Amino acid sequence: MYRKLALYINGEFIESDGREQTAVVNPATGETIGHLPVATTHDLDAALAAAQRAFSSWRKSSPLERAAILRKVGELSRSRAREIGRNITLDEGKPLDEAIVEVTSCSEHADWHAEECRRIYGRVIPARDPAIHQFVSREPVGVCAAFSPWNFPYNQAIRKVAAAIGAGCTIILKGPEEAPSAVMAIAEMFDEAGLPPGVLNVVWGNPAHISEYLIRSPIVRKISFTGSVQVGKALAALAGAHMKRATLELGGHSPVLVFEDADVEAAAAMLARFKVRNAGQVCVSPTRFYVQEKAYERFLAKFTDVMCSVKVGNGLEAGTEMGPLANARRVPAMQRFVDDAVARGGQILGGGGASAAQASQGNFFNPTVVTGLPDDSLLMSEEPFGPIAPVVRFRDADEVIARANSLPFGLSSYVFTGSLKTAHKVSGALEAGMVNINHFGSGRAETPFGGVKDSGIGSEGGTESFDGYLVTKFVTQI
Repeated sequence: MYRKLALYINGEFIESDGREQTAVVNPATGETIGHLPVATTHDLDAALAAAQRAFSSWRKSSPLERAAILRKVGELSRSRAREIGRNITLDEGKPLDEAIVEVTSCSEHADWHAEECRRIYGRVIPARDPAIHQFVSREPVGVCAAFSPWNFPYNQAIRKVAAAIGAGCTIILKGPEEAPSAVMAIAEMFDEAGLPPGVLNVVWGNPAHISEYLIRSPIVRKISFTGSVQVGKALAALAGAHMKRATLELGGHSPVLVFEDADVEAAAAMLARFKVRNAGQVCVSPTRFYVQEKAYERFLAKFTDVMCSVKVGNGLEAGTEMGPLANARRVPAMQRFVDDAVARGGQILGGGGASAAQASQGNFFNPTVVTGLPDDSLLMSEEPFGPIAPVVRFRDADEVIARANSLPFGLSSYVFTGSLKTAHKVSGALEAGMVNINHFGSGRAETPFGGVKDSGIGSEGGTESFDGYLVTKFVTQI
C-alpha cells in the first residue's frame, strides 16, 4: 500500500477535498499509485500566513527546544526507514536498499543540525572607547521557501528543513510531485516530534506557479532550490529582483580524472558502481571520464564489464542493482545522447537503450558506455542525468585540467592517482565545489555540499549550512 498524500499547512494535513489532483506513477510499472492534491492560491496564502505567524515566536525559541525536535525526527526517521524507503522505491524507482540507505544516512542531517544549532554564536568586538560595547549577533532570516527535487526526495528535503528550523526560521516546502512520499513522511515526523504549527508547511502543484507566487511574496525572505541550471537561474533572477537570499544547488557534469599511477582496475569497478547509483540520476554522478593513455585500455575493459553486469529491474525485486528512470521523459532524453554519440563517431559498448520487455514495463534504460567522442559532443558537454558514461583519453595533467574546467559547471569532481603531488596540483586547479580523491566522500551532514560557476551558490551541510538562513546584526552601545 502506498501512503496517503496531502498538503500540510499550519499543523494540519489537508487532503484533496475537491482540489485538483495529479497522479503519482510507479516508474517501474507505469501504474498510478496515488493522487496528490494541488495547492490553490488560497492554500498558498494560508501557508504564507501560517509561516509568518509562527516565525514571530519560533525565532525566539530556545536552541535546546529546536535541537530536541530535530533529534526526535532523527530517531523517528531511523525507525521508519524501511517503510519510507519502500514508498521512495514505489514513486521514484531506485532499488529498495538504496532508498533505505538514503533515509538512514540522511537521518544524520537531523542529528547534526540538532547539535550545531546550539552553537550559532555571535561575538564581542573590543571597542576603541572603553565606554562603548560592541557585539555581533546572528538572527534567523525569516520565512523561507524551499524547492526540492525528485532524485533524492528525502535527502534534499531534510537538508533544507533541518537547516531552516535549526536556525530559527519557518519554511514552506514544495517537494517533488513525481516522488512526494518522502516529504510527506518528513512532515509527519516533525508534526509528531512536536514542531509548532506553521513552522513547517508543505505544498504541491505547478512548480512555476508556486515558485513565482512564493518568491514574489513579501513574507518570504530566503529561497533554497535544488534542480536544473536553467530553472535555478530563473529563480535566482526573481529572488534578486526582490532582494532575497538564495541558496542554489544546480546541475553538474562531473569530470573524473584517472591517472596511470592509480589503482586502475579498482577505480574502474568503484566508478561503475557509483555511476549506476539511482540510475545515474544524481547531481554529483561521475559523467565525464578522462583516463590517461597508458591506463585507458585496462580501465575501459574493467569499467565496461562491471557496467554491463548490473542487474536492471523493479527496485522492489530481490537482486535489482539499478531501477528505472524516474519519469517517462527521461527515456527519450537518454536516447538523444546515444543518437548524437553515434552521429559523432562514438562507439557504444553495451546498453544503448532498453529491451522490448523492459520498455513495455516501465522507464528502463540499460547502463551504457560510450567511447571515441570529441569534447564538443552532446554527451561530453551536457549533463546526461542517466546511466550513460563517456570514456575518453588524455595525455597529461595540464591538458586534462583544462578540459575538465572547460564547461560552465562546477559541482563535483573525482581524481584517482597514486601521487600526492598530482592530487595536490589537480585538487587546487579543478573548478568545482567538491573534489573527491581516490574515493567518494561528499554529502555527509558535517561537510559542505555545493558548487561554483553555473552549479550554484552557497552550501548545504557543514557549518556553512546555516549561513544562508542567518543574518548578521552589529550592535554598538554606549
